[in-house]
Amino acid sequence: MTNASPTTWGATVLGDGRARFRLWAPDETALKLRTDAGDLPMNRIEDGWFELVTDAVPVGGSYAFVLDDGFVVPDPAARAQAGDVHGPSRLVDPDAYVWKTEWAGRPWRETVIYEMHVGTFTPEGTFRAAIEKLPHLAAIGITAVEVLPLAQFGGRRGWGYDGVLLYAPHECYGTPDDFRAFVDAAHAEGLMVFLDVVYNHFGPDGNYLGKYAKEFFDAGRHTPWGAAIAFDNPAVRAYFVENPIYWLTEFRLDGLRFDAIDHIKDPSEEHILRMMARKVREVFDRPVHLHTEDERNVVFLHPYEGGKPKLFTAEWNDDYHNVIHPIATGDTEGYYIDFTEHRWEKLGRAMTEGFIFQGEPSKGHSNEPRGEDSRDQPLIACVAFNQNHDQVGNRAFGERLIDLSEREMVVVFTAVLLLSPQIPLLWMGEEWGETNPFCFFCDFDGELAAAVRKGRRNEFSKFDAFIDPDSREDIPDPNALSTFEASRVDWAKAGTAEGRAWLALYATLLGVRSREIVPRLTGEAPKVGKVLRAEDGVVDVSWTLADGSVMSMYINMTTEDVGPVPEGEVLAAVAGGELVAQPTSRAGHSVILTLDRA
Repeated sequence: MTNASPTTWGATVLGDGRARFRLWAPDETALKLRTDAGDLPMNRIEDGWFELVTDAVPVGGSYAFVLDDGFVVPDPAARAQAGDVHGPSRLVDPDAYVWKTEWAGRPWRETVIYEMHVGTFTPEGTFRAAIEKLPHLAAIGITAVEVLPLAQFGGRRGWGYDGVLLYAPHECYGTPDDFRAFVDAAHAEGLMVFLDVVYNHFGPDGNYLGKYAKEFFDAGRHTPWGAAIAFDNPAVRAYFVENPIYWLTEFRLDGLRFDAIDHIKDPSEEHILRMMARKVREVFDRPVHLHTEDERNVVFLHPYEGGKPKLFTAEWNDDYHNVIHPIATGDTEGYYIDFTEHRWEKLGRAMTEGFIFQGEPSKGHSNEPRGEDSRDQPLIACVAFNQNHDQVGNRAFGERLIDLSEREMVVVFTAVLLLSPQIPLLWMGEEWGETNPFCFFCDFDGELAAAVRKGRRNEFSKFDAFIDPDSREDIPDPNALSTFEASRVDWAKAGTAEGRAWLALYATLLGVRSREIVPRLTGEAPKVGKVLRAEDGVVDVSWTLADGSVMSMYINMTTEDVGPVPEGEVLAAVAGGELVAQPTSRAGHSVILTLDRA
């Protein structure tokens, strides 16, 4: 059985010593394939495509395309690069890797996501080094690793959201087979692997598509990151529709996270996102989980039928984060302005209905209505988080929640997150109370580096702390190596007394989730819960679960005791920053989870 995913673009190993090379270059009259043996003319076929079948490039060998004017470009659908994004590509045989782990996948309801950046997850910053840390994740109850984007980008270091070669794992992290080994090892530990993919733009360094295929982009539209993509063009459509299937097939991934899909505009009769999800559902008969990031708070891409998703599985619930953050930290600037008033009611709504904004006017969106009614969505169609790469890294100094709030309050929201029916997502290192920052970093040169540095600092000019231009000079330079190095997690902290206490908290709460909550979740119920109380720092909610049992959560975000322990079997409790075996009252900074069994 082949692991290869058939693609319209790029290089395909044919198995007899030959390979087929294809490039869509409608602006060129002639095209050559550069090989170690010399340049070979390619055949121009229909609709601007060039193709050549040859044995001149062995598996592992380098190749590139030579344009009319002699300019040499990499393969935009290369499965690997020989070096950086400006140099030649490398021919890869997806069938060369021998998979070791038999893996059938896991259902979505079991998902506990651990978001990680390969380059800062270990001192080495590689796939192989990350393998050694997988048992740690499995031991505390993580069930899925979500890797920040891997598509090769300009420079050696970056978040990954400026990829330009969307089929090639970033060369600095290792080879494609190294990534396969990472997935293989994760599956051996019982961990799913998701990949963050970016289809709304290309990065500013190393994207040569416009040089030979101007029709790839829509000159009349722009995104916040550059030229918009012409998704209605058949060749462009093929490039993107085949990409998720490629990652899921050749790396046996369990799912994908689609970045900022609200910036993907497509005038086609079938929107490209719907087509992508539909094709994935048609190709795979194993569990595949597709989730999205979308500022619009939409539900139309996540229809469920018979408890199963028909297109996308879930959406990131930014509203949940945006209401807990000002409660925990006191931040009220920027988009938090929408979540400071009626915060207790809004927290209750986020926990029981999913989105807070379901069509109400939003101050952060020029008082325009934002969101759709999410009450008919299963709550597992929401991915909730207390922090993630964006919410940490898009702060001026990359501070984590633990740096911005009291420990007792962080413990409260850790319990809320891990014990709620929505799918929880953790940001790497938070399980041991990591305090190292995660800053925005990149690796550009010259004018581009200067523009990114200036643009990054000017992003904060509207915030009180950075109105003075001199104060913005203190914001770390994204291009500085020191900014990247400061963003690595410190594994030594996991072995300290404080680190072990945090790990015990996460392991205990995730154990309760696995034993008592997950078996009672389905794609049909609970659709919504009930807010029992939401006032003066106290929020109480309940959910009727799939087996008819009622789970209730009693949250006290104040420093005062607010009454006796509610009736019901206590499944878990925290108070004053610690786990509590048998709570005697609703103490300050406490969460109590109870269950009335069916």
